Amino acid sequence: MPFRKQSRLPVGFVVLAFLVLAAACSGKRPPALATATPGEGGSAADEARARASAQPLEEGPDVRAVEGEGASGSDIPGSGLYPGEGGPLADIRFDYDSAALSDEARATLERHALWLQGQRDVRVTIEGHCDERGTVEYNLALGEQRARATREYLASLGIAAERLRVVSYGKERPLEPGSDDAAHAKNRRAHFNVSR
Repeated sequence: MPFRKQSRLPVGFVVLAFLVLAAACSGKRPPALATATPGEGGSAADEARARASAQPLEEGPDVRAVEGEGASGSDIPGSGLYPGEGGPLADIRFDYDSAALSDEARATLERHALWLQGQRDVRVTIEGHCDERGTVEYNLALGEQRARATREYLASLGIAAERLRVVSYGKERPLEPGSDDAAHAKNRRAHFNVSR
């Protein structure tokens, strides 16, 4: 009887299998929807189209673009109105010094997701806004956190992430002038500009 050589699994394969098994047992759930962003599995034509459709944002000391896809909202009735909430997607509010979504904000975003699922050609720019308290840098960071939390929740509801752009205006564009609690509460928000 001839001697048979036993096959061995490469060490790298064993380590990879162990890591996959460990991740599966950790209890972490995958995101509800995984979408490719430009540069991650997208074609060169998709990337070129995304760059061509990008509109520059007028940046200044209090305004910073977080991602690079433009949205004007000029072709959808009632959208893109500034200041205010006259568009098809109502603003959501945040508590002081927080980017956490309240139950009311989640309910509003669930209605937004239903509307967006029926409007598959619509793209949304999510603007993160803050009240006047705090430094410019702090409010830009907080506005970004608010916009990103909003985008992540919409993506978890099935809205493709490439349809959602985030931008932070910090305290630069208040909806309600004033320094009282009512004005502050109105200015702590995520605002939605929609476009095709």
